Amino acid sequence: MTELTLYHAAPSRSSIVRWMLEELGEPYDIHLLNLTKGEQLAPDYLAINPMGKVPVLKHGEVIVTEAAAICTYLADEFSQPKLNIPIGDKRRGAYLKWLFFGPSCIEPAMIDRAMPRSEQPRRGTLGYGDFDTVMDVTANAVAPGPYLMGAQFTAADVVVGATLRWGLLFKLLPERPEFMSYVGRLQERPALQRAIASDQELMTG
Repeated sequence: MTELTLYHAAPSRSSIVRWMLEELGEPYDIHLLNLTKGEQLAPDYLAINPMGKVPVLKHGEVIVTEAAAICTYLADEFSQPKLNIPIGDKRRGAYLKWLFFGPSCIEPAMIDRAMPRSEQPRRGTLGYGDFDTVMDVTANAVAPGPYLMGAQFTAADVVVGATLRWGLLFKLLPERPEFMSYVGRLQERPALQRAIASDQELMTG
């Protein structure tokens, strides 16, 4: 029995964590939830995550929710693959910024663009500011390559990369050359390929 269990639905945001677990190389179990059947709203699951969402990671007695938080936790807890920037390294601030930029800026900017409001909110009321600035900042970050932190692939690339990959797949992002090149590099990673193949098996099985 492994210590790591991912409460997962495919496809969903928990696919981000599945990729992270594959990069980690540690054994893990999958507890599959059927969102269409509402299994995420069952009392036993709500006792684990009252938000009624996936992903949830169980590591022994530790429960972590929210994809970016889970990836941060895993990268620090299992440091051997060097998927984190450790405390004390001056690069850790930028690393943490990108870990949370994905869910707090890139994703909401995409969703707001895809589902516009009847009345445009003031820029200051949106946590991400505006769509074009988010796109420019992200493009400038991934352009130098190969990864957000330079030569080192980290959990931040899992979070941001998964968000960009999803946005490009569903035509929610402009196909900027910076995004296409960055996502193309990520798609070559064996861990991502394994995660995608496993999720496809779940969806068709």
